[in-house]
Amino acid sequence: MSGHSKWATIKRAKGAADAKRGKLFSVLSKDITLAARSGGGDAGFNPRLRTCIAKAKAANMPADNIDRAIKKGTGELPGVVYEENLYEGYGAGGVGIIVEVTTDNKNRSASEVRSTMGKNGGNLAGVGSVAFQFDRKGQFIIESVKISEEALMDIVLEAGAEDIKNEGDHFEVICAISEYDSVSQALDVAKIECFASELAYLANVFVPIDDKDTARKVLHLVEKIHELEDVKAVHHNMELSDSALLDDEQ
Repeated sequence: MSGHSKWATIKRAKGAADAKRGKLFSVLSKDITLAARSGGGDAGFNPRLRTCIAKAKAANMPADNIDRAIKKGTGELPGVVYEENLYEGYGAGGVGIIVEVTTDNKNRSASEVRSTMGKNGGNLAGVGSVAFQFDRKGQFIIESVKISEEALMDIVLEAGAEDIKNEGDHFEVICAISEYDSVSQALDVAKIECFASELAYLANVFVPIDDKDTARKVLHLVEKIHELEDVKAVHHNMELSDSALLDDEQ
């Protein structure tokens, strides 16, 4: 039931981000600045920047905000220097958790992640102790009411996708990081709206959870971490059994 688990987490995280528009814009702005800094300010020659701008527009981020973020990245405007960091840890039931952070203060973000984990039933782990249970991939979540599986396959496989998973109420399209921009553009040309899309850490080893209390603890921890200002994304490898499915996941 890993599909249900991932879907529930995405819906919760997206709902929380949409409810806190300022946090969402902050994350998007940092991504744009980093993309412009690493690949230049011309989206036509910078796939990562092009993807970040598309996400920002989909979230209704003002054009002026996007332009300022690009100029901060290229040095045309002054701004703080951001860096990307990864934190690994465990939640209830031994569930592996990966936290992506974009910050201008590494010590602050590390302290906040560690504290939040400790206060909510988790613990921070050493580098590499959890990451081996995940693969870095491009991921697109598309609600099944938007398109048929056959039509979606025709679009994304030709664009370089590796796999399509039918999870009932949604499809999950997986691709290599190098093909993310190609698949994203193919969906955009076909006017297929994604519920969510990202470069994600996808579990290759799952931790089965059989009771609702443990599932709630893990999801609560994930939500609390996601609320932190510097946190960009949170990934876990919890796999729910039928008996552990929460009411809003059924």
